[in-house]
Amino acid sequence: MAGFGDPHTEPVDAAGLSIGIVGSRWHNDLVEHMIERAKSAAEACGVTDVGVFRVAGSVELPVVAQALARKYDAVVALGVVIKGETQHFEYVCDAVTSGLTRVALDEGTPVAHGVLTVQSLGQARDRAGLEDSIEDKGWQATVAVLDAALTLREIGKPGIFNR
Repeated sequence: MAGFGDPHTEPVDAAGLSIGIVGSRWHNDLVEHMIERAKSAAEACGVTDVGVFRVAGSVELPVVAQALARKYDAVVALGVVIKGETQHFEYVCDAVTSGLTRVALDEGTPVAHGVLTVQSLGQARDRAGLEDSIEDKGWQATVAVLDAALTLREIGKPGIFNR
């Protein structure tokens, strides 16, 4: 069931933090909307330093996320990958997930995986934060990553807050 058990995604007070958002161009109408929702979430959380960048496809997200992780306090990667008839879907999803996770761990900067990995365009639309969507992954990913950045700040771990 989509959305079952989702965490609370009300805005957090992240004033003073910065966020980099990177989105792929595949399924541009959906990703563009997700980027707008991510920007709205950042604004609702009090973040004024927001950078938005685009890449061709989801495979390119991790390398740009890494560059952003070196500049911003938090990073959101957004995209849409729809399963086709070949194994390509699995390869792309695995590469993106592993890459984004590695960036977060290597850089000590939270990176939100806001890439929709779905079976159909309808499933993507259901999760893209459109007026008739049941989920809003651009918003959710942004609030979650800002919350993680605040937690890292609270812990006082070396990394983004000690540069």
